[in-house]
Amino acid sequence: MSTAIELESLPKLASGKVRDLYNIDDKSLLFVTTDRISAYDVIMANGVPLKGAVLTQLSAHWFKVLSEKIPGLKTHFISLNPPAALSDGDKEKVRGRSMQVRKLKVFPIEVIVRGYITGSAWNEYKKEGTVHGLAMPAGLQQCSRFPQPIYTPSTKAELGKHDENISPEQAAKIVGDKYASRIEELALKVYSAGAEYAAERGIIIADTKFEFGLDEETDDIVLIDEVLTPDSSRFWPADEYEVGRDQNSFDKQFLRNWLTDNGLKYKDGVAMPEKIAEATGARYREAFKKLTGKTLEEALEAL
Repeated sequence: MSTAIELESLPKLASGKVRDLYNIDDKSLLFVTTDRISAYDVIMANGVPLKGAVLTQLSAHWFKVLSEKIPGLKTHFISLNPPAALSDGDKEKVRGRSMQVRKLKVFPIEVIVRGYITGSAWNEYKKEGTVHGLAMPAGLQQCSRFPQPIYTPSTKAELGKHDENISPEQAAKIVGDKYASRIEELALKVYSAGAEYAAERGIIIADTKFEFGLDEETDDIVLIDEVLTPDSSRFWPADEYEVGRDQNSFDKQFLRNWLTDNGLKYKDGVAMPEKIAEATGARYREAFKKLTGKTLEEALEAL
């Protein structure tokens, strides 16, 4: 398990909840995905084996699929190959869990798209009849499908703080009117393409979080970060879906439920029991196989 990875041959720019960013040159970065896992914006004391490889390989798969499904889609993905500047030792550390990406200006919001009502959206709806301040149809049940996917952004909190749900109007004030509608339109298009692809493979994408960047040379909105992974999305098995209750999932809802049940929500320094870490990892790898058609081991052998 690799929850802390330090490279000697490239300068580190930043560490996030899961990823470490290293500078390659003026135009590119190396994303290194660790086995760290966070829930409720708190990083667990231990990680999930091979999680970093799952997220990296699945994101690379999605960048390819989505680029084929959405003509003109721009992504930050360059290559799964390690950069030439890495030493042999560093290459081994990041094998299967790193990707070269374009260096872009990042829009400072979490771009969330919801196809089904669950999580914080369900909690708000029960109290107010709204989701992110947007009026919703009456009579929705837990995990109901929305009549159409909705764009529900949130703030992007600093490490250790919590994201806050905001309205599309509030998001527009943060990113600027020039880009707000383009981000919303693109996010809904990417979600719909991804949800259709996943549905054909037995997975419902209930909701997901995207991030976008700006290519300042071309003024293009670019899909960045990870995309449609078990860390950034709620994946439900389609054959078990039933309105009116919590769903089984291929994502970290398993971990969230354990934290909630044990009164550990939002607490720092929590270590998962081994069985929770292993069960979470197994669900991630099962989702990977359903979506890509191959096991993680097969994907890694092909590198």
